[in-house]
Amino acid sequence: MIDTHTHLYLEEFDNDFDETVARAELAGVDAFIFPAIEKSVFEKMMSKCLHYPQKIFPAAGLHPTSIQEKTYRQELDFIEKAIKNFSFVAIGEIGIDCYRTVENIAWQRMAFERQLEIAAEYDLPVIIHARNSFAEIFSILDRRSDLAVRGIFHAFSGTADDYDRIKSYRSFLFGLGGIITFKNSGMTSIVERMSLDDIVLETDSPYLTPAPFRGKRNESANLILVAKKVAEIKNISLQTVSEQTTINAKKCFSIT
Repeated sequence: MIDTHTHLYLEEFDNDFDETVARAELAGVDAFIFPAIEKSVFEKMMSKCLHYPQKIFPAAGLHPTSIQEKTYRQELDFIEKAIKNFSFVAIGEIGIDCYRTVENIAWQRMAFERQLEIAAEYDLPVIIHARNSFAEIFSILDRRSDLAVRGIFHAFSGTADDYDRIKSYRSFLFGLGGIITFKNSGMTSIVERMSLDDIVLETDSPYLTPAPFRGKRNESANLILVAKKVAEIKNISLQTVSEQTTINAKKCFSIT
């Protein structure tokens, strides 16, 4: 399996990073995608990727909750410079977050659109963070349809209408993680409708820990719990889920 969204480079894993990777490997996770947050943790993220160059693959991006009016342009400049010096598999984690704050929404919109442009320029997929912000995201994707972007809607937990709208773009996958194991998530009926060809697995470690371990630090080894839940909902084998979602992830990120 491939954990297509995990932040193992954050301080929560400072004391047991190698052990965390080893546990994930024992659980069947062969590769990891590290989405970026902001330049303050970039060096740390890249050092982890370079330590496991055949297993960990970085993305470049500015997380919407890290966007500030005075600094976001410098952050975007940093991303463009980094792309010229390092190899990335995606632009992410980017998007709009209307859950934590809407005070910086204007800057979030500008940063998101600029990063879509960067992704198109370098022919990279995007990893989209869309928390309480599908309307905002759709508005920008529709207006910038000239960019023909592709990628993943990370931690998808939208409605059936949101799912149908994303499907209409014909260029996005759905990142499924711990949310689908939550009793009140409402995701079962939507996952039932999804084609397995449209799904990738993720943990978003250290966040969104799946049941039955909610409240504890999440880690990539828990990806097996997400895969098992997908298999249960769709009434298919765990092997089928693991194999097809891995194929989907490899194709999306152009990794072998």
